[in-house]
Amino acid sequence: MLTAMLTGARKIISYKFSQPALETLTNPLTQKRLAYLILLLCAASFKAWLITSDSVPFNSDEAIVALMARHILQGERPVFYYGQAYMGSLDAWLVASGFWLFGEQIWVIRLVQLVLYLGTMLTTARIGELFFTSWRTGVVAMLLIAIPTVNVTLYTTASLGGYGEALLLGNLILLTAFRIAIISQSSSKFLYGWWWLAGLLIGFGMWAFSLTLVYSLPAVIYLTWNVSRNIARIQGRKACSALALPLICIGVGFLFGAIPWWTYAFIHGISKPISETIGAAIAGVEGLPWQAGIWRHLTNLVLLGSSVILGLRPPWEVRWLVLPLLPLVLSFWLAAGVHTAGSLRRSSWPAAQRILLLGVAATTLAAYVISPFGADPSGRYFLPLTVPMALFAADMLVGLRDKIGNRVWLLPGIVILFHLGGTLQCITRNPPGLTTQFYPITQIDHRADQALIEFLQHNGETRGYTNYWVAYPLAFLSRERLIFVPRLPYHPDFRYTPRDDRYPPYDELVDRADRVAYITTNHSALDRLLQARFLQAGISWQEATIGDYHIFYNLSRVIRLEDN
Repeated sequence: MLTAMLTGARKIISYKFSQPALETLTNPLTQKRLAYLILLLCAASFKAWLITSDSVPFNSDEAIVALMARHILQGERPVFYYGQAYMGSLDAWLVASGFWLFGEQIWVIRLVQLVLYLGTMLTTARIGELFFTSWRTGVVAMLLIAIPTVNVTLYTTASLGGYGEALLLGNLILLTAFRIAIISQSSSKFLYGWWWLAGLLIGFGMWAFSLTLVYSLPAVIYLTWNVSRNIARIQGRKACSALALPLICIGVGFLFGAIPWWTYAFIHGISKPISETIGAAIAGVEGLPWQAGIWRHLTNLVLLGSSVILGLRPPWEVRWLVLPLLPLVLSFWLAAGVHTAGSLRRSSWPAAQRILLLGVAATTLAAYVISPFGADPSGRYFLPLTVPMALFAADMLVGLRDKIGNRVWLLPGIVILFHLGGTLQCITRNPPGLTTQFYPITQIDHRADQALIEFLQHNGETRGYTNYWVAYPLAFLSRERLIFVPRLPYHPDFRYTPRDDRYPPYDELVDRADRVAYITTNHSALDRLLQARFLQAGISWQEATIGDYHIFYNLSRVIRLEDN
C-alpha cells in the first residue's frame, strides 16, 4: 500500500509540474484569474470573520433595512428607505432575497454587503485593466481594497441602506462610459445599446442612492467630450444624428432605470425626492448661514475627513491607529498623490480615463463641501474615493516594480498590515466596536439587547416610547412583538426631529395600546424629566437598568407623550 501511495504521489507531482502545467501557470490570463480568486477569498474570509465576531453593532439604520426586507416578504412594496426619499429600497430588496433563502438573521444582511463588495473588487480590477492598460494595475488595486481602511470596512459590512450598491453601481457606470468611448471610434451596431445601458445605470443608481451621482456627473461629462470629438470629424446630417441618437438612447435608458423614482414622484409629488436628493431634509441642521456652513464643511474635510479617508483614524472618534506604521502609510499616500499629478502629463488618451477617475474624486469632495450632507462628520460620504485612490496607488506600484523589482510589494504589504491592525484595534474596544455611530451618546452596547427583550416580555411591556437608536433594533430582534416608537430625544439638549419616527403603522399600534413603557439610553436629564412628569401626573411606576437601557415600566395608568 505504501508503495502504491508513493507511486501515486509521484504521478501527481509529475503532473503538477509538467511543462504544460508550468506554461499554464505562467500564462497572464491564468495569473490574473488566480490572483482574482485568491484576493476574493481573502476579502471574503476577512468579512466573514468580522460578521461572526460580534464586533459590528446592529444599529437602527441597519435595523430599518432589515424590517423593510421582512415587510417585503410579507407583501409590502416600499420604493424608498423608510422616512426619506433620497435612498431607494434596493438594499432592502436584496436583503429580502437573502432572508427568503437563509432566514431573517443579522448575518444575512451582512452577507449581502459582502457579495456587493466582492462585486466592487472585481469591477475595480476591470477598471484598472482598461483605464491603465494593465491587468496588474487592476489586481494591485484589488489587493489594496481587499482589506481596506476601517471606514470602508465598516460601511461595507454593516448596511445603512445603499452604500455597497452605490460603490458597485458607480464602477459599472464608469465601465459603461469607457466602453462607449472605445466602440464609438468604430461603427459598432451595439453602440446605441451601450448608450441606453449607461442611461439605465445612471437612472437606476439615482433611485438606489443619490450618492451615485458623483459617478454619473463625471461620466456624462466624459461621454460628452467623446461625442464632441467624434462630431468634429463629421459634417452635415450625420453630425446631427451622431449627437441626437446618443442623447435619445441615454435619456430613454435613464427614464427606464429610474422608474421607481418617477413612480414615487408621480404619486407623492416631484418636489420631495428632488429636494431630499440635494439634502434639503437635513438643511439647516447646523444652524449656520450657507457660506459659514461651507466653511465648516471644508474645515471638517481638511482636519477630520482627510484622516478618515487615509484610514489614520476610525470615523467615530479622533484616535490614531497603529501609530508605528502611520508615518509610513501617510508617506505612501502622499507619494501616490504626487504620482497621480504626474500621470496627467501622459498621452491624451490614457489621461482621459485618469481625469474621469479624478472627476469622481473631485465631485465627491465638492458635494461634501457645498451640500447639506457635509453636516454629517462620519466618513460614509467619502466612500467613492476608495476606488480612484486604490487605482492610482496601484498604477504607481506597478511602475515602481519595473524600477526596483519585487521589493516594491513591501509597500502594499505595509498598507494592508496597517488596515488590518487598525481594524483589530477597533474591534478589541467593544463597545463601541466597529460602529456607525459617530455621536458618543448614541453608542449603545447592543450586547444587552436580548436581556432587554426578555425583561420586557416577562413584564408584559410590549408597547411604548423610546429613541431612534433603540426602537428599530428592538422591533426586528423581537420579531415585531415589541413596538416602541421613537418619540423620545437622545440629544443632551433635548433636540428631536419627527423624521426619527419612520414607520406610521407602529404609531397606530402604540396609540391603541392600553399599557406603555418608556426606554431611555445614556440620558440622565431625560430620566429626571420623565420622573418629574410621572409624579406630576400622580402615577406610580417601576424602574430597571439593563446595560445602557433604562426602563420605566409597570405604570399605574397609561401616560402618553402628548399628555405631558
